[in-house]
Amino acid sequence: MDIRAPAPLGQVRIVLEPGEALHVLHPKTIVAFQGAPLQREDRVMDLANAYRKKKWIRSKLQGPADVLLGLPPGCALTVVDIEPDSDLLFDFKHVLFYTEGLTMRSRIQKIRTAWITRQWVRMKFSGPGKVGVVTAGDLASIPLHAGVPLFAESGSLVAFPERADVRLSVYGNTLASQHMNVQWELTGSGPALVQSGTKETGLADQLSGDGVVKRLLRELLPFGSVYIK
Repeated sequence: MDIRAPAPLGQVRIVLEPGEALHVLHPKTIVAFQGAPLQREDRVMDLANAYRKKKWIRSKLQGPADVLLGLPPGCALTVVDIEPDSDLLFDFKHVLFYTEGLTMRSRIQKIRTAWITRQWVRMKFSGPGKVGVVTAGDLASIPLHAGVPLFAESGSLVAFPERADVRLSVYGNTLASQHMNVQWELTGSGPALVQSGTKETGLADQLSGDGVVKRLLRELLPFGSVYIK
C-alpha cells in the first residue's frame, strides 16, 4: 500500500494493491476512485458500549485501486503505524481511515474527565496495521516520562497510551491558570500525539497590527475581549 499526502495540496493519494483493503470512516472525503465499482462497499458501522446507538457509514475499498481523498483546509494527514502491542487511545473524530486487519475497540473514559471534556469514549486499535489521522496542523509525537508531567491542551490531544496516568489540570501561576484552556496532565511511558494547530486568534491579531495597549487591556480587564475590539 502506497500512501502519499503532500501537505500543501490538501490531498491524500492511496494505491491499493490486489488483496489490500482500506476502511474510510469519512466517505465524503473520497473525491476520486479508480477501480472496479464493486471494489467499494459502504456499510453501517455500529460500535459497542456507549456508541452502540450511534451509527456511521464507512467505506471499504479493495485493491487493485487508486484512491484520492480530500482534506479540509488547514488540515494534515499523518499515518500512524499500529503494532500488535499498541495501547494508544485515539480521539475518534481524528481517524480518517484504517487498514484491513486492525481490531477496533471502544474504551470508556472516567466520568469526571468525560463530563468536562465531553469525550466519553476513545478508540483503541490492535495491530499490526496503519491508521490515518487528520489533524489541524501537523501531528507531534511527544514521549511521556514517569516523573515529569506533560501538559497538553485538551482539544489538541489526539491520542495517548491507555496505561498512562491522565488527569485534568492547569499549570503555572494564578494568572496563567486563569487564562488557559483545560489541560491534560500525562505521566507514564509511550508517545502522546498532539496536533499543533490552534484556534487561538491572539497571534493572528498581533500579526495584523493590533496595538499593545489594546491587547493588554483585552487580556487583563474583566470581559475585556467582549468590550474591547
